Amino acid sequence: MKRDLFEYDHDAFRDSVRQFIAKEVVPSLPDWEAAGRVPRELFAKTAEIGINGLQVPEEYGGGGIESFLFNAIVIEEIGYAAATLGGLQVHLSTVLPYFFEYANDEQKSRWFPGFADGSLVSSVAMTEPGTGSDLAGMATTAVRDGDDWVLNGAKTFITGGINADLVIVVARTSNDVNNRRDGLSLLVVEEGMEGFTRGRNLDKLGLKAQDTAELSFDDVRVPAENLLGKEGDGFSMLLNNLPQERLTIAVTAQATAAAALKLATDYVKDRKVFGKSVAEFQNTKFVLAECATELEASQALVDRALAELDAGILSAADAAKVKLFSTEMQARVIDRCLQLHGGYGFMREYPIARLYADARVTRIFGGTSEVMKSVVSKSLGL
Repeated sequence: MKRDLFEYDHDAFRDSVRQFIAKEVVPSLPDWEAAGRVPRELFAKTAEIGINGLQVPEEYGGGGIESFLFNAIVIEEIGYAAATLGGLQVHLSTVLPYFFEYANDEQKSRWFPGFADGSLVSSVAMTEPGTGSDLAGMATTAVRDGDDWVLNGAKTFITGGINADLVIVVARTSNDVNNRRDGLSLLVVEEGMEGFTRGRNLDKLGLKAQDTAELSFDDVRVPAENLLGKEGDGFSMLLNNLPQERLTIAVTAQATAAAALKLATDYVKDRKVFGKSVAEFQNTKFVLAECATELEASQALVDRALAELDAGILSAADAAKVKLFSTEMQARVIDRCLQLHGGYGFMREYPIARLYADARVTRIFGGTSEVMKSVVSKSLGL
């Protein structure tokens, strides 16, 4: 069905992004997967075509675009190509909103030019070894000492944690026994700060080219001017950005599922068994018809949410619905499309295998499917 979200400028930008991915990303994916991350030089290249600075204000060298639709185009094109930009995708769509919303003028002048030209990439460190989705159970602490915060703790599963120059660290700066959500703050830790160390680049089931790190903080002295937003308001700041973060995951799920359908459709037309193409079997036609229908339904949901996000009215519950539906759909569609590849679908040299492995985490990060169901059920008064 025709999508009505995009105009001429969006289409022109999509063409540029698609050409860039085909030339600079897809051919290098095997090398990046072997290395466990994309090279830092890639971020300067994406900046050259305007990807990095899309929403950075013009006064700092960015495009000054408030709409999220251009970001969505980047996410979609990466998904359609069954590719990845590593931690840059999280930097652009998940982490930068914290800076846009809460950075003061001094922080903007210090960091925004680097965001626009690709010399600075950020990450956010929430998850800890013992907390998972329980952000209120945060154990990382920061204690004020003169003009610094002294930060101690450990984080894990941090996307982009190896390549990031700036890491927004969620830490407990005060305790309220009656409300665990109070007293969390966001501190920006910079590369090279004494006591800040990056552990191993974690060996994951999928997303092999996306660096995912363990981070540790041992008496790291973070200058007071690196506090992002208001002290103690960290939990509400995190909640405020969750709808966009979860919609970003849904857009990825939608695009990669669409890529799987195309891969399977092309494959079954060429593959011959029992003297005819796999596409000629009724089962194949029915399976792909089901996939196409589910994709259409998910696309409608994603597009409606994108419009509501731009209008500033996307609720946490509705974002949870979109993430839940799209990621569960992604799992079903990619699994069916891999099945149609037969034994070849199990070989990592075929993109469908990479899509299958990469898709598994979308029902986990950004809030598990079970957490999404809890958010939706609360909105029903349950």
